Amino acid sequence: MSVRTVLGDVDPSALGTVNYHEHLFQVSPLLAGDEIDDESRSGEEATLLRGSGFAAMIDATPYGLGRQPAAVARISARAELTVVGSTGAHREAHYADDHWLRGTDAAARAALFTADIRDGMPAAETSLAEARGERAVGPSGEPVRAGLIKTGIDYWAITGFERTTLEAAAAAHAETGAPIMVHLEFCTAAHEVLDLLVGLGVAADRVVLAHADRDPDPELHAELAARGAYLGYDGIARAKVRSDAELVDLTAALVESGHSDRLLLGGDVARRSRYVAYGGMPGLGHLGARYVPRLRRQLGDAAVDGILVTNPARLLAV
Repeated sequence: MSVRTVLGDVDPSALGTVNYHEHLFQVSPLLAGDEIDDESRSGEEATLLRGSGFAAMIDATPYGLGRQPAAVARISARAELTVVGSTGAHREAHYADDHWLRGTDAAARAALFTADIRDGMPAAETSLAEARGERAVGPSGEPVRAGLIKTGIDYWAITGFERTTLEAAAAAHAETGAPIMVHLEFCTAAHEVLDLLVGLGVAADRVVLAHADRDPDPELHAELAARGAYLGYDGIARAKVRSDAELVDLTAALVESGHSDRLLLGGDVARRSRYVAYGGMPGLGHLGARYVPRLRRQLGDAAVDGILVTNPARLLAV
């Protein structure tokens, strides 16, 4: 078993503490003016994350959102931060009407996703030809490979575009074993997307439902966890939506109900205006410096280490 990182395959036991959801680069029409697109600044932010106590992270930026695989690999090496890169495609709203990905069917997307994992992510991807062309290389000259398939759905909806991506993700998973992350809008349609993936042959325990904590319903979460899915909790430092105290209580409820082995923790800070190195706040260091100590005080080290170390190693191991 190994985990595929942007600097090569590593033993799952070598990952250490993992932030399951961040972005070192992200550009989207939905986030105009909030682009994360500067290698130097993103590198500074990665160093802050490393200094806050995290040894590894998943970079959850898929096709079409400004990912820069070679730069991510350079940042990983400089910051001494293990990074698992992502292939896949986000929810439909992130893609302009003329984006080339809209013209691809499930088979074509599956081939792209599989190539990213096996052969390496493309050096450029402004067209289908580029996505099929030259591979990005890291500091050692080796291809920069993805280790996870990112997908997404809308609010109580799975559009045709998103269903095609999920079908492609299932096919690429069957070829590679790579786990699948699904972006959920406020945890809606969680059972439905899980049903769809399971129907396509994906075991529930190879799926992580991102943003599950946006609906802090412990009964719903216990149901999803009982099916085997991982729950991504990543709404920290969003007091306008929900307080950190609620998220601590939600985590405690899942631990107490016996589902701590299905929880993952991340920040998904994901905005220029929220990154310290870009002039914003709270930055990638906030999760480890402020929230994790609070979680440890309430839940204890054993439960938190399971969430940060054991669970992501299990998910990412192929």
